[in-house]
Amino acid sequence: MISGNGETLQYLEQGRNQRTMNSRDVTRYKILDREDLAIEVRRRQAAGERGVFTNGCFDLLHLGHVRYLQNARSLGDFLILALNSDEGVRLLKGSGRPLVSVDERAEILAALTCIDYVIVFNEPTAGPLVALLQPSIYVKGGDYVGLGGNISDTNRLPEAKVVQAYGGIVRLIPYLPHHSTTELIAAIKRLP
Repeated sequence: MISGNGETLQYLEQGRNQRTMNSRDVTRYKILDREDLAIEVRRRQAAGERGVFTNGCFDLLHLGHVRYLQNARSLGDFLILALNSDEGVRLLKGSGRPLVSVDERAEILAALTCIDYVIVFNEPTAGPLVALLQPSIYVKGGDYVGLGGNISDTNRLPEAKVVQAYGGIVRLIPYLPHHSTTELIAAIKRLP
């Protein structure tokens, strides 16, 4: 991961036109630390752009993830993806997970054109990052356990309270049925 030494922001400033960067650099410079991401988000918000923020494990990338991320990106001018650390994934999903390390997950996700920035977080929720960055829109998948698609039940979504406190918008994106990492793992386990 890139540290917050200013090199990243200088490179982003010089290379705003991504055609001047090779694809590996584009991917590498999308993965930011908190300090650099906060500076970049404030710059874009000051220019009138609306940031969209989402978070998750994204252990095995599948069509449900891709459509979700594309839909999230369409809601604003740039998309920030906060990625659970390996330890965070283990706490949420249990031992044996993640199947893919955080560095690899970050690089794979940063390669997607719908994602503008990737940041790894270690906290139990993304609430502290949301409070720091204050995106215009916070997005979660409609399959989020316990929500049942009802965003008015903010006790089940701790980030929603943070977003509402600064006047942001919380949106749920519909779940693509039968497209989940859990289902992929189960299918793989059934193979002979």
